[in-house]
Amino acid sequence: MRIDPKFSRTKMVEEQIVARGVVDQNVLSAMRKVQRHLFVQGALADRAYADSALPIGEGQTISQPFIVAYMSELLQIQSGHKVLEIGTGSGYQAAVLGEMGAEVYSVERIRKLFIAARTLLFDLRFFNIRLKLDDGTMGWPDEAPFDRIIVTAGGPEIPQYLIDQLADHGRMVIPVGNEKRRQQLILVTKEDGKVTETDMGGCAFVDLVGKQGW
Repeated sequence: MRIDPKFSRTKMVEEQIVARGVVDQNVLSAMRKVQRHLFVQGALADRAYADSALPIGEGQTISQPFIVAYMSELLQIQSGHKVLEIGTGSGYQAAVLGEMGAEVYSVERIRKLFIAARTLLFDLRFFNIRLKLDDGTMGWPDEAPFDRIIVTAGGPEIPQYLIDQLADHGRMVIPVGNEKRRQQLILVTKEDGKVTETDMGGCAFVDLVGKQGW
């Protein structure tokens, strides 16, 4: 490997994340600690801390560092929060949330990615992260409700199953759009049963595939 991982993580956080306005110290601390290069394919390890998304196989990607940080900050994670993640992918976003002190329940639909992420997260001793191989648009009803939900793929609408599994006073971030690979990042909040949606800006994610997705 031609990179210094610790230096690269610090540089990534300062130049790509803090410089763009992320201030949540829990997020920044987690992203300084989680070794992003372990979550990308070996040939791309020297690009792991670059300001871009990277392919992880099976047509999926590991999100740009800033997007990981921004979505994590929008969730306002507190230690012990029960968090549902839809789209485990490489496991990097789950690792960041786990490092922040969340109890993470992550659903992945692609078996190869599920097995690789499960193995890596276990090896890294993230024992507060549970994985499931299933249709993420259906959530994880047996473990609901969740204090926070994060969706790392974009679909045409917000799945009602996920809204139903969001706890009162909960927060969800999800990319939504009528065009594939072009969405708006939506912050969903639930207060006393009332659901509010706030547009947080444009984004581009892989497709959310499933019963309530594409």
